[in-house]
Amino acid sequence: MNLTFTMQAPSIRIGRCAVSFAQRLISLRREQGLTQQGFADATGIHVQQIKRYEAGTSQPSAEALKKIARRFGVTTDWLLFEETERDPDDDFRLQFEAMRQLSPEEKAVARSVIEGLLLKHVARRWIKPEESAPAKPASNTGG
Repeated sequence: MNLTFTMQAPSIRIGRCAVSFAQRLISLRREQGLTQQGFADATGIHVQQIKRYEAGTSQPSAEALKKIARRFGVTTDWLLFEETERDPDDDFRLQFEAMRQLSPEEKAVARSVIEGLLLKHVARRWIKPEESAPAKPASNTGG
């Protein structure tokens, strides 16, 4: 199965500048001293596709992302996300830092609670609105 990303090209920040996936890819390729054709040869991705990625007109499939990440020795997350984009929100950051002090057993409990909340959240999204609405009482108008 060939999964493709349909989202807009993510941007990453270097210093104060937002850098798109395409710009990051160009920088990585140039740091390695590769031409677009050399990059294509190294990854097994067609050179025309590399050109589209670098132009920002196409997003790589999951398989292409894996090839790129392997070639440059980076993670796919690093290619796609801003440095802090996957970090916890500020209001949770201190709690997660404090959890480092917990015993392994306490961490397991905390992990279970968080997983339970996340599963509940996902389940709620899948329930149809009419199924989650409280039942209306039957009206008795007499006959």
